[in-house]
Amino acid sequence: MSVRVETDEESGVAVVTLDRAAKHNAITPEMAERLGAVWRGLRYEDAVRAVVVTGTGTAAFCTGIDRTAAGEVPQPSSPYTIDDPLISIGPKANDLWKPVVAAVEGMACGGAFYLLGEAEFLVAGEGAAFFDPHTAYGMVSAFETVHMAQRMPFGEVARMALMGTAERISARRAYETGLVSEVTETGGALDAARRAASVIAAYPTEAVQGTVRALWSVKEAARAQALAHAPHLVALGNLPAERQAELFTRRGNGARGFRLR
Repeated sequence: MSVRVETDEESGVAVVTLDRAAKHNAITPEMAERLGAVWRGLRYEDAVRAVVVTGTGTAAFCTGIDRTAAGEVPQPSSPYTIDDPLISIGPKANDLWKPVVAAVEGMACGGAFYLLGEAEFLVAGEGAAFFDPHTAYGMVSAFETVHMAQRMPFGEVARMALMGTAERISARRAYETGLVSEVTETGGALDAARRAASVIAAYPTEAVQGTVRALWSVKEAARAQALAHAPHLVALGNLPAERQAELFTRRGNGARGFRLR
């Protein structure tokens, strides 16, 4: 299934790993289903009191949905809705209120923000880079920008979404804007995230989960309302799939010609 879960009962920390490094940990529909099942299952594991989510390797945390697999997801004919295979891959979407720390190495882009947007905080390796390629390929960035607008200054998330593949946010810049809470040497994000999660897991879990709920209650109403608009904006604004594929082929994988800041 390309999603691994390892639990350390002594520390009370579970590590959820996207394990598809050869494909930059891009998410298939099967992985999306697995992630939802993992988060729901962790609600019942009392030995787990905090969670770390990460990706295999240092090249990428996650590059969103696997484009090949995305084309195989059936869609309703109605112009007013879409079936988004990533909509339920995050912990909060699955009613998990145990704290989640994200450990980011390498690229984190597009659909990765569904996961990062539902973590309590992010730890990133020095080589991490955040970007949103949607507009460059004729796609509306709706779900992704809603998630990121909850944790980045408006101008920063707007610039990231609108600049597409032309610009990437470095780990240092992400730290400066508050997206990332700690920057480590490349390869050190997972250990740092584990240490933080272990501290949290050592506290009474009822108090911790209550604090998580309190924090999310501040923004949940606005987030839910914004996400409700997202399917319509995507359905209206996305180019046809063949035009998206044409742009994707023409621009390659977006790795050339971008500016890191």
